[in-house]
This record gives sequence, structure tokens and C-alpha cells, in this order.
Amino acid sequence: MQAFSEDWREWLSDYGSRLMLFARQQTRCEADAEDVLQMALVKTWKTHHGKPDRKVLSLAYTNVKRCAIDYARSLDRRKRREEEAARDRGEMVAWFSLPEDDTSRALQVALAKIPEKFREVITLKIWGEQTFDQIGETLSISPNTAASRYRYGMDALRKSLSREKLEIGI
Repeated sequence: MQAFSEDWREWLSDYGSRLMLFARQQTRCEADAEDVLQMALVKTWKTHHGKPDRKVLSLAYTNVKRCAIDYARSLDRRKRREEEAARDRGEMVAWFSLPEDDTSRALQVALAKIPEKFREVITLKIWGEQTFDQIGETLSISPNTAASRYRYGMDALRKSLSREKLEIGI
């Protein structure tokens, strides 16, 4: 058993850096690449019996590609589920610190429910104290688009808050 283990160590020493380079190309970040490579190597080791050879390298590359796809899909599904759950529950998203009173909490929940393109303009306008020209430059949109997104976003906030039957005077 020791010889078998030594063969795999030697094989990994010879081909590990090449596999890591390929894993980096297949993933979104370094940490993901390391996870994907580890999953692929375990999968390769489990399915290949005996002393590793050049055929195992081809299998390892295939497993890296497949594991990277599965890993990315898993992360995307998780992100979607978390966003849906937060949106459905109206969970507070702590982008910035607010007092713990009911009005501020309702505003934060309502802000989390509106589309991101409106939320970012409102955040830049109210809390960032930016002009529509500055917002347009920051988001690579026209000042008129920034202004209309602000209006639509404020309307969406009003509707959401009126459903909660809270008047905060926006």
C-alpha cells in the first residue's frame, strides 16, 4: 500500500501545478480553484485503480472541468435560493447601520425589495449625497436615466411602505 501511495504522490508532484493552472482557468477565484482541484483529484483517485499513468492525467483534466461546472452551478443555485429567501421574508440587509426603530427597519426592508438598479441610485443620491450627473458617471448611465431610476425607485419604496401602512414622509 505504501508504494501505491508513493506513486500517487510522485504523479501529483509531476502534474499538480498543471492541473492547478487548468482549475484556475475554469473557476472564478483562487479559493474555488483549490476546492475544484481537490474534488477532481479525489474523484480521479476513486475511479482509477492502480498505478497512475498518462491516461490518468487526461481523466484528471476532465474531472477538473466537470467539477468546476458542478461547483459553479452549486454556488449559483445557493445564491439564488438565499436571495429568494431574503426577498420573500423581507429580511433586513445590513448595507449600512440604521437605528433599530420600526420606521428605519421598515425602510431598510422596503429598500431590499426594490430592484438593484433603483436601489443603487437611491443609495448614491440620498446616502452618498451625489448629484444625478455624478451618479450617471459612477454607474455609466446618463444623468436623465439616473433621475428616472431615482423617481421609479422612490415610487416603489412608497408603494412598499404604504403596504406596510407606515408613513415615514418620503
